[in-house]
Amino acid sequence: MQFGLSMFITDETIAPVALGRAAEDAGFDSIFVPEHTHIPASRESPWPGGAELPREYSHTLDPFVSLSAIAATTERLRVGTGIALIVERDPITLAHEAASLDHLSGGRFELRIGAGWNLEEMRNHGTDPSRRFAVMRERVLAMREIWAHDEASFHGEFVDFDRIWSWPKPVQQPLPVWVGGTGARVLDRVLEYGDGWFPNMRDLDELAARIAELQRRAADAGRERIPITYFGLRDPDDEKLEKMAAAGVDRVLLMLPPAGADETLPRLERYAELAARHR
Repeated sequence: MQFGLSMFITDETIAPVALGRAAEDAGFDSIFVPEHTHIPASRESPWPGGAELPREYSHTLDPFVSLSAIAATTERLRVGTGIALIVERDPITLAHEAASLDHLSGGRFELRIGAGWNLEEMRNHGTDPSRRFAVMRERVLAMREIWAHDEASFHGEFVDFDRIWSWPKPVQQPLPVWVGGTGARVLDRVLEYGDGWFPNMRDLDELAARIAELQRRAADAGRERIPITYFGLRDPDDEKLEKMAAAGVDRVLLMLPPAGADETLPRLERYAELAARHR
């Protein structure tokens, strides 16, 4: 397996450049950062992780700014969103940002997407939460048109534009779009418009069964094997990593707590030692 890192980079944590350089020096292949443009103060939507929303959710830096800083100061580290809330972003703008970052990084960017859980947050961006998965689908399809064609058009229910020019085009063709989530229909979405699956399922036996289902369905559809990156493994140990390898996971992102350099760098080194035993 390959190993990368994920972290909520905030205005209170280790800086992106220092984190990226340390990750590359320690032998990790990638770093992925999440996104929240804001957190509505009403706090109506319950956080899936528990009762109280952690502070880092409302302090997270913009992922494209952080990743640009990391990409500019590393040479081989792949950089990605984990996840980009595509239902909160204009697809023409996001297509341009993603292509620009892939261009500037020399083809090291990976776009990991999801629809999100905070209903008030997406409403503030003009997205009806009940239609968010349909919005996500159209925005991915529209971005693929922009990346693939010198003169792109798209006409859908949620995205509609006539002929446009937009450069740069991604270095990677296609630029990899990974679909996040563990819901009942996520495999349908991966098979229709994803290049890979980005799960964070806690039950590793269930994860193995769903990966097997995905690969069977991919083969039936005439697709090659679909890559799997596990997102945000907390408290990693040898047993968990062995189970993930057996389940068919290709890359594991080890989750770093949002902390300063004095706490982050020693933990990063411990993670590197663990990863080295399972490559």
